[in-house]
Amino acid sequence: MSYLAPSTSLQSIESLGQVTMRRESQWQSPHTASIHILDNDSLLNIFHLYRPAIFDGDEDNIVHIKGGKGWKRERWWYKLAHVCQRWRILILGSASYLGLCLVCTWGTPVADMLAHSPPLPLDIDYFNLRLGIAAEDEIILALKQRDRVRRIRFGMGVWNSIKKLIMAIDEGYYPVLEYLVMENPREFRKKTLMLPETFHAPRLRHLLLFGFALPMGSRLLTTAVGLVMLALGVAHRSAYFQPNTLLQWLSLMPQLEKLLIVFAGPDSDRDLGRQLTHTPAMTRISLPNLSWIEFQGVSDYMEAVVRRIVTPRLEKLYIQFFERLPFSVPCLLQFMSATETLRFDSARFEFSKNHVYVGAYLREQAEVYPLSITVYSKSLDSQVSSVAQIFNSLGQIFSTVEHMALELEESFEEHNQVDRAKWRKLLRSFSQVKTLRIDDGLVEELSRCLRPDDGENPLELLPELQELTHSGGSGDTGDAFTSFIYARQNAGRPVAWFVLV
Repeated sequence: MSYLAPSTSLQSIESLGQVTMRRESQWQSPHTASIHILDNDSLLNIFHLYRPAIFDGDEDNIVHIKGGKGWKRERWWYKLAHVCQRWRILILGSASYLGLCLVCTWGTPVADMLAHSPPLPLDIDYFNLRLGIAAEDEIILALKQRDRVRRIRFGMGVWNSIKKLIMAIDEGYYPVLEYLVMENPREFRKKTLMLPETFHAPRLRHLLLFGFALPMGSRLLTTAVGLVMLALGVAHRSAYFQPNTLLQWLSLMPQLEKLLIVFAGPDSDRDLGRQLTHTPAMTRISLPNLSWIEFQGVSDYMEAVVRRIVTPRLEKLYIQFFERLPFSVPCLLQFMSATETLRFDSARFEFSKNHVYVGAYLREQAEVYPLSITVYSKSLDSQVSSVAQIFNSLGQIFSTVEHMALELEESFEEHNQVDRAKWRKLLRSFSQVKTLRIDDGLVEELSRCLRPDDGENPLELLPELQELTHSGGSGDTGDAFTSFIYARQNAGRPVAWFVLV
């Protein structure tokens, strides 16, 4: 059974506990003791430690933001409560301490569960699967228990189902709701779904809305002062919100720890420049607990937000830009300079068919990237041009980088030679680099870039470089950097050169 049986079954449960104790006594040695000799406080401590966490710590960013793995694990206490009457009474009598709840999800007979179980908080979890009519009725029945609903997670593939569920929460006051995760299916994101303006959840802590429009005066955001995670995904022009609107929402969230803003394409904010010109500036907002920011959109929007927020505890900054040349990010520079927790000594560039990715990190913590910047672009030339402009603006932030890698993740269908000046502009931003590693596919490009022309100072690029490593897996790359190595030696700054075969 996936839910607790009626109270009339207590006698059978007690019998089960007696059978369990008899079996224990049969197998006990003189040096073992039954768990039933433990007092109630000790048992409660064991039960409390047994509780599984929603977040195991091994989820990727997206799984974490969407509320962790399946919420079925919240049923952890069901079997324990069936061991014996003593355990059942102890567990149900400590429901708040143990964080007990009932889970409404696929395969759960919600009507029977509500009728025959204690009035515990409800977790409603129907994510990434299609619904039938029966499942719709089950969910709506659970949603009507507004005083008990603790978590809601929807992400379904039937348009009519989503509309019915939105109607079910219309004008709803959910006093204990902590999690709300709603993801509009991709095939329906061209249609606008508006979350009810009167939807009210004052104890909300975790909010994710992808593919939904929020009313500007939504009570959901204006009253959620305890929110610790906010993720908003905009897939349609009608759901767009201006930077100042976002800032007004953020000003009401002093406890916020994670912020994710995703625009599905560059068209969603094509009028941003005009809007910013006619929008009065706001005072700066302090977000003392914010440690994680993810943003996808155009750089103008990012600039408009970061110039108005202060985040002294920021630990992770993940940015994805749509290509819109020229790039200018002076506010991002000021924002990052004021954040003492963003520190790194290494940078890795990955060039691929659809984007260029840059990750900055500390070598002793290589598995953790405090900063990543991605630019969506389909040509190597435009990718190099984009990151050259961005890092030219952020140069002083990367003065601590000593280790640099340039990687070609995928070969481009047509090799488009990059303007040498663009490579050199990029490398000038990393004046303290001591070790440089270059993938085989980029050897020709970088050897041409580093080779000093007549009249060029060989120390203009990477003046502190001590070690150059590249692969020689294809083509004749064995002497690619000979002129660069000789020039540096003649300048009194020799570089150790390693070719990996």
